[in-house]
Amino acid sequence: MLTSPAFGQADLSNCERELIHLAGSVQPHGVLLVIDVERRVLQATANAAALLGHSADSLLGRPLADLGGDLDARVAQSVLDLEPERTAPLTCSVDCAGTRAAIEGGISCLPGLGWMVEIEPLAGAAETVSLDGDLLIRQLGSAIQQLSTASSLGVLADGTVKAVRELTGYDRVMVYRFDPDGHGKVIAEARHPRLEPLLGHHYPATDIPQRARELYLRNRVRVLVDVDYTPSPLVPRRPPGHEAELDMSLSYLRSMSPLHLQYLKNMGVTATLVVSLVREGRLWGLIACHHDAPRNLRYAVRTAAELIAEVVVTRIAAIENYAQAQVAIRVRQLEQRLIDATSVEGDWRHALLRQPQTLLQPLEATGAALFYEDEIQTTGEVPSTPELRNLRQWVDRQTTDGLYASHAVARDHPEFGSLTATASGVLAVRLSAARPDYLMWFRKEQLLTVTWAGDPHKPMEGNDPLELSPRRSFAAWSEIVRGTAAPWAPADLALARAIGAALVDIILQVYAVRLLVAEHQLTQVRRTVVGSSEPVVIADANGRLMLANAAFLALAQRPSLAAPPPLASLEDLATLFVDSDKARRHLNDARQLHKAWRGELALTRRTGEAMPVGVRLETVSGPGGRLLGFVVILLDFSARHRASAARRQLEESLQRATRGTTEASADAVTDVDQIISSIVTNASIAAMDIADGANGASLAPQLEELDASAQRAALLYQRILQAARRG
Repeated sequence: MLTSPAFGQADLSNCERELIHLAGSVQPHGVLLVIDVERRVLQATANAAALLGHSADSLLGRPLADLGGDLDARVAQSVLDLEPERTAPLTCSVDCAGTRAAIEGGISCLPGLGWMVEIEPLAGAAETVSLDGDLLIRQLGSAIQQLSTASSLGVLADGTVKAVRELTGYDRVMVYRFDPDGHGKVIAEARHPRLEPLLGHHYPATDIPQRARELYLRNRVRVLVDVDYTPSPLVPRRPPGHEAELDMSLSYLRSMSPLHLQYLKNMGVTATLVVSLVREGRLWGLIACHHDAPRNLRYAVRTAAELIAEVVVTRIAAIENYAQAQVAIRVRQLEQRLIDATSVEGDWRHALLRQPQTLLQPLEATGAALFYEDEIQTTGEVPSTPELRNLRQWVDRQTTDGLYASHAVARDHPEFGSLTATASGVLAVRLSAARPDYLMWFRKEQLLTVTWAGDPHKPMEGNDPLELSPRRSFAAWSEIVRGTAAPWAPADLALARAIGAALVDIILQVYAVRLLVAEHQLTQVRRTVVGSSEPVVIADANGRLMLANAAFLALAQRPSLAAPPPLASLEDLATLFVDSDKARRHLNDARQLHKAWRGELALTRRTGEAMPVGVRLETVSGPGGRLLGFVVILLDFSARHRASAARRQLEESLQRATRGTTEASADAVTDVDQIISSIVTNASIAAMDIADGANGASLAPQLEELDASAQRAALLYQRILQAARRG
């Protein structure tokens, strides 16, 4: 069983598990106090004597009010509505050696214990970035306005590093993006001319251990003032009466791992600022700032950097979902072309492969293969037929959600080394639940030169944890990677899924028609229709129900059509809906007038609630226009309704944000309307792009996340305004 080394006891073989949240000490420019629910001091850091004029031991058990000033009153007010996993700002004063000293900091919850109070004097030893309120607002407003109009990730990242460097003054500011394997790449950089560029450099996933990534999600702004600091320990080490050490996950003063500090020293970095970029609950990337001298930031400046990160993430959502919207347009065009071909030629496969570029170019593929009904059809450069069959069998064992993607298939399965020339990259989407039918795209080998920040294959030197230095030389180290293709981007995966879904839908329709016109194919067609994930019912020309697949029965919460009360006809089908009269009217129109219909109804559930569903009622005609029957397909619209509610909630939140910030900013600073307008506009545009691009299942969670981000941005901005008023 692997053990987790205590803070400061890790080496490079086990740093992934180091308990960095149990640091037990802080950076010495600030004091950490743990107080109970009666606001008595349970723990204090040893530097309290130097910064507050009271030794840590003398503070233990005493009320916070003994520090004088208005600290206790501000804390008492802040804890009234303090939420878990949140930190509330503190701007107050204490008495230090007979002098009233101004301080700022934050307070956060410690479940089962009390609260953690972090404070630092405004007059610190290190250079501290403090901007005049009006100047801060102007710079922030300009940055938000520029970032909110970025049309691509590259433009957005470049604007971000420039804005953050102008705001904070660090020597180097980078946007660092993670790939699916956890490796990082510097995609944008603003730096002092004397520094060597790091733009384009890759960093292995091991440079940021998993525990550190988890903390970046919980505590989104981290400042290191001086890499050569001497940690100030907690007194006592554990909270009185508790065996566990203090969880410092939300502490912004928390000491950093000695390994991380050595890593920074090895790069010649003295001070850092790191701001998390969190997208859909995951760490998308970081804004990382480096400085070659000690450097601190006032609370308002740190908060401004955090607000910029929120705006950036919102814009990322808009940009990525705009790409999704373009995917949807392409898929609709492809679907229409295949439907037309099916009606004219009786087969969609030829239309799919007839114009190779329409299938290959959107995914930048060099070849494609369609595996359908034990036949293989190809276009572009592809492996041999025996190799394709072997590949299909192997891919079928790998897929769990109907999609397989690899940019180095020979690395995943060495026996496929012969495929490198034509199919180093493989992207496959399954087309049937009943058979191993697939559409596959291929990419040829592409020799890739990756520039790493040091040799990634030599991660450690030495044995003493305090002397370990990850890759002591940070000179650029290039590696030529063979046997790989260009990686499949998230947009590629989304497009493949969408094309696959369109083909599945077309296939379902084709088989439903065949069921009516070709009795000799009934067994094979029934297997395809019944196995479909889309709920479907088929009726003959007289309206008698011939078939309902398992997905439909599950949606209707029925074991079978014959179960009481039996469903024998389209007339009976109408009883499943809340508005049975409306359903019956459309079903009768279809029978009598041969009139198709698409709309929305509420499906009655056995549990009593009503489920919103989309209804597609199609009439099927044979030769000479003779009516053969009907196809009814149901679509679960629950996610769409949830998304609509989330959209309304977002709009209400944006209106509240506008009103709340306008009230908070009265007679304070300039350019207020412009900034909050930019924030609201950015969120609104993101909402529209998300609505256009996201699929039904992910739309509501993304809008809800956007709502939370907009509220967070408004709160951060109000805090900045308050800080600006105080000067």
